[in-house]
Amino acid sequence: MSDTTKNPYHILASISLIALIILLILWEIVLVPLRPNGSWMVLKVIPLLFPLRGILMRQNYTMQWASMMILLYFTEGVVRASSDISGLSRALAGLEILFSVGFFLGAILYLRPFKKVAKELKKKTANEQT
Repeated sequence: MSDTTKNPYHILASISLIALIILLILWEIVLVPLRPNGSWMVLKVIPLLFPLRGILMRQNYTMQWASMMILLYFTEGVVRASSDISGLSRALAGLEILFSVGFFLGAILYLRPFKKVAKELKKKTANEQT
């Protein structure tokens, strides 16, 4: 697959990750912070910044580990959607769930053809050795 090819799954993963970063910053600083004038909870965005460049550059290894890390944000969204008192906070948690699922599906579906090729190559190599 060419680097210049627009892959819809890569676009989904990239947009979902950027949207999640923006959502979490706005949520914890402006919209519904845990404490007035912002919350230290905004620091939870930092782990999402580490894979951002690799995701935008289509690095398969980064896609793999980031797809596992994003599940932490999915879990937080589920917990906050079911436990927060504020209706706005529950709605934002729903968006967090949506963006984390969007990223996860985009990353997994983007990686699927690469995994298939690797599996076939491994099978071919094993057959040649016997």
